[in-house]
Amino acid sequence: MFEITKRDGLARLGKFETKSGIVLETPALLPVVNPKIFTVTPEELYEEFGFRALITNSYIIKNNPALKEKAQAEGLHKMLDFPGVIMTDSGTFQSHMYGEVEVTNDEMVEFQKSIGTDIGTVLDIFTEPFWTKEETADSITETLKRTQHACDIKGDMMINGVVQGSVYQDLREDCARKMADMDIDVHPIGGVVPLMEQYRYTELVDVIISSKKGLNPNRPVHLFGAGHPMILAFATLLGCDLFDSASYAKFARDDRFMFIDGTYRIADMQSLDCNCPACRGHTLEEIKKMEKSNRERLIARHNLYQITSELALVKRYLKEGRLWDLAEMRCRAHPELLNGLRRLKEHQAFLERTEPISRDAALFYTGSESRSRPIFLRYYRKLLENYVPPTNKAAIFEDSPKPYSRHYVSDFNRVRTAGYTPIVRSPFGPVPADLDEVYPLAQSLFPEIWDRETEEDVERMMDEFIKKMGFIDVREQKDIEPGEIEYDADLLRAKATAAYQFGKESADALFKGEIELIKSRKTGKIRNIISDGEHVLSLRAPDGLYTLRPEGAQRLLKILPSPKMRCISMDDAVPFVSNGRNMFCQFVTDMDPEIRPMEEIIIVDKDDNFLATGRAILTFDELKSFKKGIAIKVRSGSDDS
Repeated sequence: MFEITKRDGLARLGKFETKSGIVLETPALLPVVNPKIFTVTPEELYEEFGFRALITNSYIIKNNPALKEKAQAEGLHKMLDFPGVIMTDSGTFQSHMYGEVEVTNDEMVEFQKSIGTDIGTVLDIFTEPFWTKEETADSITETLKRTQHACDIKGDMMINGVVQGSVYQDLREDCARKMADMDIDVHPIGGVVPLMEQYRYTELVDVIISSKKGLNPNRPVHLFGAGHPMILAFATLLGCDLFDSASYAKFARDDRFMFIDGTYRIADMQSLDCNCPACRGHTLEEIKKMEKSNRERLIARHNLYQITSELALVKRYLKEGRLWDLAEMRCRAHPELLNGLRRLKEHQAFLERTEPISRDAALFYTGSESRSRPIFLRYYRKLLENYVPPTNKAAIFEDSPKPYSRHYVSDFNRVRTAGYTPIVRSPFGPVPADLDEVYPLAQSLFPEIWDRETEEDVERMMDEFIKKMGFIDVREQKDIEPGEIEYDADLLRAKATAAYQFGKESADALFKGEIELIKSRKTGKIRNIISDGEHVLSLRAPDGLYTLRPEGAQRLLKILPSPKMRCISMDDAVPFVSNGRNMFCQFVTDMDPEIRPMEEIIIVDKDDNFLATGRAILTFDELKSFKKGIAIKVRSGSDDS
């Protein structure tokens, strides 16, 4: 059972409960333990480093008579002295490295069951990056056949269904979709080690995204073979929940230190700037002079500390809604990783589907790669679709400190009295003065010196926007003299924000009749919208967007066809939701498929009667598959006093 507890786009902080009752917090990394030799013991991995899961190789155990007998006699957990979750590999990687393995899929699944594995693995076929599409497709057919049979015989053991497909995105997605219908517990993305070893990160991005498109969202995704600290933030950003590392020990045998910016041989290092518990108190020269076994153990422990430290940082940034910031920093450690980051532009539309409506943290622009973030695409799309300029003339302003309406207060007034709509040429593209406090426009920080990509994008968007809005007169603001036209800037802002957030038709319904704007006494900013005596909206200060009140929600129900802006509740949950309780996944029968995380949503019963308002946590595709967890955080129920 997998439950999302916090999210940042595709990235997920979750709880994965195994059938033994152990709950593993994700994202998590599983150190790979060689059952024949412990560089770091499983007990140390659990007690000293805090790892609650590991992975070991059942193929090696099966082919070693002594290990096989011991594992079957006392169980894997006792044999390894590890109380956490144990996952076993099946020999697929050995077949990739050394050729054919002399064992069948059924034998490996049954053997993994016999030694008490928590999560076993199908003996899938490793698809090499250089394979033809025909070779790959044939191997996937066999992998799917083996996976289905493994599901049939797995018993109480959880099973890994490995998504294969080489570098062919359509084959990856198709394989994932077919596995989504099987009784699988975890979805490793396999066949990617060669891509990482060869630094082919653009293809790795394509492989992960295409696999995610087909997978069932209620299962953890394991990026097989990914365990270097430099890739953890980026892979988590792409929606991977589990990782594994054999490199911590393998690199240590070769005298190689892992850091967040790469891997370094001790012979090439000039200094050791590390304060981890393994390195603390040792100089580089002391480590070089150690006996081989002692040095290997120290480096392995150092590598594990690097992994745990980075994973903790990934979780922190995820919780704070800043994982994009960390991923962009980490991807600058290597040019090929940067290529992978830039590849996200090709997948921007898919990423937008899980992008939250707003974040607690501001957007930091760290380079042209930041323009791949889905929030850039969303803002511009919603602007073109929903913005209605109050006049047919535009005054163009240059970017300035934010909010623009404060910096340009007198200039905005001057052009408005002359009948012009103020439009700021910002790094996001055109920003109407009426929308300058909406997330992410005011909640972002850009360098004053623009890069070439920003200049080109903004020029294109400004031209497109001006044509789409039908402005008949467009001028630089400095060329416009004041006029005598009267206007209500607060009302323009209130209506424009509603149209941007909910759509034009919804804004008309919410602002129908006599409008009263309630402002904060301290800041003078709009806080509540009263329409014909009804409190329909409240404006949130942090993101400049609206909270939908029950009276406003009921207006929208009258004009929007179902399931637009709705979540439809089962009868069993109606009394609880009406009293302001959160809406859980298992009680949802339908939902607007266009709803994004943290977006305002209306909960109704099967007859479309209003029950509550709230903010969506999951997308429709996600809640359809989850059997546990909060789908909507309810704010106001119909029975609330």
